[in-house]
Amino acid sequence: MKFAIFGDIHANLEALQAVLWDAHEQGCSHHVCLGDIVGYAANPSECLELVRQLNCPTVRGNHDEGAAGESALEELNPLAQSALLWTREQLSAEQRQWLRELKLVRQVRDFTIVHATLDSPGSWGYVTNRFDAMASFSYQFTQVCFYGHTHVPRIFEKQESVRAERGTEVTLQRGVKYFVNVGSVGQPRDGDWRASYAIYDLQAQSIIIRRVRYDVEAAQAKILAAGLPSLLAERLLLGK
Repeated sequence: MKFAIFGDIHANLEALQAVLWDAHEQGCSHHVCLGDIVGYAANPSECLELVRQLNCPTVRGNHDEGAAGESALEELNPLAQSALLWTREQLSAEQRQWLRELKLVRQVRDFTIVHATLDSPGSWGYVTNRFDAMASFSYQFTQVCFYGHTHVPRIFEKQESVRAERGTEVTLQRGVKYFVNVGSVGQPRDGDWRASYAIYDLQAQSIIIRRVRYDVEAAQAKILAAGLPSLLAERLLLGK
């Protein structure tokens, strides 16, 4: 059994479609979404509906929360605020309600999923180093937890101490916990513009982070046509 685990789609339909096609080609039979389906790009409704059609375990991200609510969004940067105010107008009341009802943390079979941190999932903290990861490991009761939010793929391991692995593949070892950032489908920020997601192979007990090319020019054109800030289109090719 293989799980395709993805998140931070951010309304980038071209990237999401490419990831789902690649996951199919890799033999994935199940899907898991780590949140932030919407925000930034120009197809929030279409991406939301595509995820809903998968009928897969999904957790709420901070952009999902912002798009679903009516708050002033002061905690977000101006680009994110502008995109979310526009996104609210694109979603139906029923779609926004669906986003509101998503849980912050879920267990799927023998692993856990969260958008941000396990120690305070609704505060939207960032896990960028092993010291950040230590706090979440304290609340991790499965061997593996997948998360997103930083848009940078990273594998943290905890045995006697916590260390960060920069590789893109790991074989699970008995007695070791893993806190795995799968990267971003729609807006990577590690300098690589290609969409990122992970495959968790239960039989092989392995996790592989994959990168997938997509029609980035089409996604950029849609952002500009929607009247969203041009920087949101420009950054897609920069991977930042």
